[in-house]
Amino acid sequence: MFAKVIIDIASSQVDKVFDYAVGDSGAGVGFRVLVPFGKRFIEGFVIELCETTNFDESLVKPIVKILDEDAVVTEEQLFIAKVLKEKYHVGFADSFRLFLPASFRNGKVKTLFEYKIVLENEVLAKEQLAKCRANAKNMIGLLNFLLENGSEKQSKLNAKFGNSSVSKLVSLGVVKKVEEQKQRKPYATMEVGEQKTVELTATQNKVLDAICESVDKKFLLHGVTGSGKTEVYMNVIERTLQKNKTAIMLVPEISLTPQVMLNFKRRFGETIAVLHSGLGIGERFDEWKRILCGDAKIVVGARSALFAPIKNLGVIIVDEEHDTSYISDSNPRYSTIEIAKAFADKFDCKLVLGSATPSLETYHLAVEGKYRLLEMKERINKRNLPPIKLVDMKDEILMGNNQVFSRELEMALTECVKKGNQAIIFINRRGYSSYIMCKDCGWRAVCPSCDVSLVYHKAENVLKCHYCDKRFTVPAVCPECGSKYIKQGSTGTQKVVDEILKFLPDAKILRMDNDTTSTKNSHEKILGEFRAKKAQILVGTQMIVKGHDFPDVTLVGIIDADLSLHQSSYQATEKTFQLITQVAGRAGRADKQGEIILQTYMPRHYVYRLASVYDYLGFYSKEINLRETTKFPPFSKILRVLISSENEELAKNFTTEYARSVKNYSDERKSLLGSNDFYYIGAMRSPLKKINDKFRYQVILRIKTEAEQEITSKVFALLDEKKNKNVLAFVEINPSNLS
Repeated sequence: MFAKVIIDIASSQVDKVFDYAVGDSGAGVGFRVLVPFGKRFIEGFVIELCETTNFDESLVKPIVKILDEDAVVTEEQLFIAKVLKEKYHVGFADSFRLFLPASFRNGKVKTLFEYKIVLENEVLAKEQLAKCRANAKNMIGLLNFLLENGSEKQSKLNAKFGNSSVSKLVSLGVVKKVEEQKQRKPYATMEVGEQKTVELTATQNKVLDAICESVDKKFLLHGVTGSGKTEVYMNVIERTLQKNKTAIMLVPEISLTPQVMLNFKRRFGETIAVLHSGLGIGERFDEWKRILCGDAKIVVGARSALFAPIKNLGVIIVDEEHDTSYISDSNPRYSTIEIAKAFADKFDCKLVLGSATPSLETYHLAVEGKYRLLEMKERINKRNLPPIKLVDMKDEILMGNNQVFSRELEMALTECVKKGNQAIIFINRRGYSSYIMCKDCGWRAVCPSCDVSLVYHKAENVLKCHYCDKRFTVPAVCPECGSKYIKQGSTGTQKVVDEILKFLPDAKILRMDNDTTSTKNSHEKILGEFRAKKAQILVGTQMIVKGHDFPDVTLVGIIDADLSLHQSSYQATEKTFQLITQVAGRAGRADKQGEIILQTYMPRHYVYRLASVYDYLGFYSKEINLRETTKFPPFSKILRVLISSENEELAKNFTTEYARSVKNYSDERKSLLGSNDFYYIGAMRSPLKKINDKFRYQVILRIKTEAEQEITSKVFALLDEKKNKNVLAFVEINPSNLS
């Protein structure tokens, strides 16, 4: 018997299958094994067993040993690895690293065990108790405790009654030590509370039946904010479990939405497991193991949860499907939703995509019938969506107001706090100021490693690079001309807090951005305090937009709505519409009426006109016509080949040569087929010219969707032909960020 093995080395040179003799190792498909490779021994994964090999059997080396008692890679994961390879050119080793916790592969984490003391002989215990002297308080207390409770963790008994008392009872045979696995549970301190009985509305029941009872496999659930999509998700999962199948629930960023965990823990208890990057390595390992062993039937998490070792999957739910966090923009690069679609097509599994503001590509597929479109047009509480008022900041300047807050937002915030309600202030930028520059000579503080503006953080009085995280001292004078007149640029979250305190000095304010949420459980702590009304105002970045439900929030202020609109991306208006709609949905979710005040310098722009009345269909109609005219997705596919090197000349030359080879392929294809499948081919310096001391260039291709697979394969092949160990090159398909 022979095994086909993938070697755990992330290199294209060894990204292929190697044959090894199984021998008496006991290896099977999905097993992690130790194999000889060159002059060393290395880990690998068995992906197939076969009776014969194409090589001389006498030269095929044997597997040294299996590294685990059971298979650690499932049949479903092997399928995903093939999809990642074919669609995104992701190496097998990189795929397997998505499937297994890194700490497990490198041996840094193991199953954690603890000792439990169990009463072995009650008669002996009572005899020992009778022999105790009156001053042997620890022993008397220990024996009484065990006679009453029967068992307890040794660590607790040692702390309460002393190690010597416990050890003596073990030696006398009164008790025994039992080794038990200790579960490192995420959100262990979360107060779950009792599950509330929720009666579904007629609309919710209709949607639920459509998903669970129809033969359709792929669905788009378009429901306004507060329409009860989460309750539908949980009922879909409940019905899936009743069919003895399992479920995956994906959310944009699980660490930002502890309330999702709260709802699911109330409903499903210990059948749920959580996977996301914010967990400790021990917690992540234990959750992964619970899933692998089948103890957990539901996996909740960010995009990485799709790669969990769950078997017999019945449904994949992707909440806030429009969110760009579902697209991986670092190696390995992939679209979570595209992988989920391939999975649903292959297995007996349903895919539910949900959003109040679906991506244009997804909604277009639903219009074309590729997804079944389900709609929830009303909020659960039957209230209208909160009104959105546009404030023209140009008028504020003409009236002499150069502050962060318009007069209207300042008055509304003051009134909100006075009435005992809560407010959310959204600004899509952290820190205090997005840049500092000299008024005299124009010098600007730039990171030397990344060639981007440094951001001023007032609380720490430092300049930070938000790409490489380097820190710099704030200059007292301009380092170029010596001028004292150094200007601070655009407003950040810290500055917003300072501005609020000027007119509400006694207000209790929480700030939520990457700086305040860098420690474990910090998201949960901040949101928990706000939900408990320990603060009246929450100031934050996109973190506060996603899925939060605060019944006392009646006001949402959007400080700089134009920021996302000015991005150099074909998706700029789409992302702006989605942001406005999502953050507006945080207000008026319970019995109190909400209002939104949106500050802009472009109040007549169509995106604000349509967003202010929540007209998604109107926005979709206008935007999809623009996309079709300009041949942007979904009417094309964008491929970006990102090239980087520590040597700028090397990166530049590689880019030029690669672009030329693609252009030659385009010309050959046009000559052969008589039509051009390439709408655009361009080579250029990346907008972010340097990150972490690596110079960046890119080749942008816009191609016809019907030719996507063939052209993409050729693009990958041309890249493989030009391999250079000093140049990194990656291909991204419809990237969410072209900077």
